Amino acid sequence: MRLKGKVAVITGSSRGVGRAVALAYGKEGASVLVNYCSNEDAAGEVVGTIGERGGRAVPFRADVAKPAEAEALVQKAIEEFGGLDILVNNAGLSRPAMLLKMSEDEWDQVVDVHLKGTFFCTQSAASHMTQQKRGKIINVTSVAGIVGTVGQINYSAAKGGLISFTKSAARELARYHICVNAISLGIVATDMTEKIRTDEKLREIYMNRILLRRFAGPDDISPAFVFLGSDESSYITGQLLCVDGGYGMI
Repeated sequence: MRLKGKVAVITGSSRGVGRAVALAYGKEGASVLVNYCSNEDAAGEVVGTIGERGGRAVPFRADVAKPAEAEALVQKAIEEFGGLDILVNNAGLSRPAMLLKMSEDEWDQVVDVHLKGTFFCTQSAASHMTQQKRGKIINVTSVAGIVGTVGQINYSAAKGGLISFTKSAARELARYHICVNAISLGIVATDMTEKIRTDEKLREIYMNRILLRRFAGPDDISPAFVFLGSDESSYITGQLLCVDGGYGMI
């Protein structure tokens, strides 16, 4: 087991990408704190699945865009499992609208969760990791933050910001042997991408942009998270790993 003895916090892990990472981490031996904001039942299902497979996991509700709740999330992991080794900043949402019609609230909702949430969780986790002189922080970004996307300027801006955030955090935290990296995803089969995957016209448009000609499933993305969370990547920091089927090349 590549993560045996590790403790991981995965934000937004009741469904989608976060769920896939939580299950993979549990399978590899990590104790997992499953974070959710609104869907308690889904978080319970993830915890139950990890437990059925012999792993350890607990659910915890927190809105990561609120500093006190982000700090409580990290503290819960430390209290429950005795420490914190890995933070995966995955929580996110989408509020599509064209630039000229986007409201301030639609902008703020997306930027707050993706950027402020990552900042607050990283700040809280790093305060613990700096004391133990080790840790792994993985930020989830998107091809949208690299090439942009129509109708989601808020999402693209937030995801692009995460790339710069990752590089700056890596520079600051390297002296404490904390590795900070980002994983850029393409079109993953989740609730957020359902319209793209099921609308015939949109499906064709996006499929033509993916070099491998298929959307990603959980097994396509989870190995990268396991690798960057494991000791195998201890000499890798400040990097952007694209797991997008070649989408970001175009």
